[in-house]
Amino acid sequence: MIKAIIFDLDGVLISTDELHYRAWKALADRLGVPFDRAQNDRCRGISRMDSLEIVLGRSPVKYTLREKEAFTAEKNENYRSMLASLTESDVPEGVLPTLALLKKRGYSLALASASKNAPLILERTGLGAYLDAVADGNCVTRSKPDPEVFLVAAEKLGIAPGECAAVDDALAGVEAARAAGMLAVGYGDSTASGAGDINLERFSQLAEVFTVPGEPVKS
Repeated sequence: MIKAIIFDLDGVLISTDELHYRAWKALADRLGVPFDRAQNDRCRGISRMDSLEIVLGRSPVKYTLREKEAFTAEKNENYRSMLASLTESDVPEGVLPTLALLKKRGYSLALASASKNAPLILERTGLGAYLDAVADGNCVTRSKPDPEVFLVAAEKLGIAPGECAAVDDALAGVEAARAAGMLAVGYGDSTASGAGDINLERFSQLAEVFTVPGEPVKS
């Protein structure tokens, strides 16, 4: 019986993959390290430091922790400068109307993202107005597939994990949702592998699956 829906951010509510790629690519180019879009895809849904390890995967140089912290700060500064140009028009078609409909039906909505930049993105795009709780990289320490961020979101909502559905486009996110004891809803890339308990191709399909809170969902 689902009472709340918890969303990943990047790749679900909005897509800033290109901005992440450009920011990581700029750092990699400066360091003389090969970095491509396939590597960037592996950075989705994980922490900034874990992403850096992927970026540096082809580097012959071994860097200290202090140097790595400086690299992540450099990447983040570049990325945040790009985020400043985001507006509500950058939210994919169908997302805001679907969120509004789910709220009207009585579902509690929350964010579960590893991004420390989530507050800025939510503010710039207006997505924050649709959410009842936010769990992000500023209040959790472990990245997906660890379930921490989903469990924190459920706790902030005051709703048991078993009464929550989690929507994520990454395999790590689907695994985290399942580990949290939530209904795992695959979307985007994770749908292609059929990883979720329910797999959606369009965001608007959420309105077809989640009708009345507390009733069994439609698979």
